[in-house]
Amino acid sequence: MEGDVVLRPIKVRDQRAWREVNRRNRDWLRPWEATIPPPTPAGPIAHRPTYRQMVRHLRAEANAGRMLPFVIEYQGRLVGQLTVAGITWGSMCSGHVGYWVDESVAGRGVMPTSVALVVDHCFRTVGLHRIEVCIRPENGPSRRVVEKLGFREEGLRPRYLHIDGAWRDHLVFALTAEEVPEGLLARWQRGRSKGPRQNTPGDSSPNAPRNSA
Repeated sequence: MEGDVVLRPIKVRDQRAWREVNRRNRDWLRPWEATIPPPTPAGPIAHRPTYRQMVRHLRAEANAGRMLPFVIEYQGRLVGQLTVAGITWGSMCSGHVGYWVDESVAGRGVMPTSVALVVDHCFRTVGLHRIEVCIRPENGPSRRVVEKLGFREEGLRPRYLHIDGAWRDHLVFALTAEEVPEGLLARWQRGRSKGPRQNTPGDSSPNAPRNSA
């Protein structure tokens, strides 16, 4: 929690609020929305899960130590979703962050604050060493989030994720624990931009439903 921004585990009872936010933001999120690719001749036919199926999957992955699924609340209202997915232990100790946010609160620092909170949690409490965020090059607002927070740009992953009906290139941004010894939230607060607000739909990451970028 930081001011009006709260991260908490996603719950089945969030369904009504989650669906309402998604419905209002359909056009805002669609260009950055993860989609299911057409089946291959040898592959299974996949379908988009229902909300309850999604939450069950996220909670099962969380219980297995592979994922941290959160909703974002702002001033007591559900306004988005943030998921740390692909958590790997052993010699890597890494995960990647994906998110989306309600257009009505974009530009208020909600998403940079949420990402900073979750990165600090991953480094200081969970024990991860590296966090990635993968973003479509066209998504300027989401790129500004990681740039404000000081993530390093590491390069391009061609045709990395199936987004909005096609395989899309993604830029990789990353941080390691050594780069933010004082904590990412503290660094964000200290250097917070006083410029004009930037609308931010979200950022893409596998295994994070509607994790748009």
